Order: sequence, then C-alpha cells, then structure tokens
Amino acid sequence: MNFGGRYLFAADRHAVWAALNDVRVLRAVIPGCEEIHWTSAVTLDLKIKVSLGFVHPVFSGELLLSNVLPAERYTLSGRGRGPLGLAQGAADIHLADAADGTLLSFSADGKADGGVMRIGKALIGRSAQKVIDGFFESIGREMGAIVTAAPAA
Repeated sequence: MNFGGRYLFAADRHAVWAALNDVRVLRAVIPGCEEIHWTSAVTLDLKIKVSLGFVHPVFSGELLLSNVLPAERYTLSGRGRGPLGLAQGAADIHLADAADGTLLSFSADGKADGGVMRIGKALIGRSAQKVIDGFFESIGREMGAIVTAAPAA
C-alpha cells in the first residue's frame, strides 16, 4: 500500500522540523498513541491503538530515522506487532522553504500480514490516508500554524 501527500505549513521550516521530532507533540497528534519515547538519537518506541473499522488492535513497535538531514529530510521506517499480526512501513519526509512557509512532501509504503490483511486492503488504505492527512493537520494545530493540502508536484 502506498500513501503520500504534500502539505503547506504556515510556519518556518525549523519549527516544522522541531514539531515532527517532539514526542509531546507526536503523542498529542498520533491517533491512538498510548506511548512514545526516544530510545536513542535515531529510534523511538511506541504503542498505538489503531482503528481499523470494527477492530481496534494495539501495536507496539520501534521507529528508526535514517538519511537524516536536519530541517530538510529523513526516512522513517518501522514495524509493529499486535494481536492481528505484523505491520511495517517506511516513509520519506522532505521539507522545503515555500513562499508562505514550509512545504512538506511525504511518501510512504506499508504492508501488513495476518489478520490485518483479512480486514481488507481497501478499508486499511482509506483509513491510513485519512489518518495521515489528519496527522499533518494536527501537527499544525499543535504548532499554532495553518496546514493546507498542496497540489501534487
């Protein structure tokens, strides 16, 4: 499953970067986040209760940041295990200065096995894209910045 988008933040690129890496902000904006904390300079542990239609499994996992260029880009990869199986994915996040703030470009690929896939790929795909869009809008609210969807490149 592939996801992505472009979002214009009415904020400085360094402020957006700081918010993307602040566990207090992340805990507040990740739907179902029960726990998140840094375990090293490039790894986060987290526990998330995911809403997949009529099922709400809790996934525990680790996120790894790589290809980090502060205030410009990083790759976020991770995997989580829950009662329905394993989910994993990777996302590339790029920040660029824009006339009205910061343009964030996001592309991700995810996959799952076991019971997660039995729920249905279409349901998961629709839910995941809505969660992603809401996540970036919520980051903006936490920062006090307006976030709007930007057209595809």
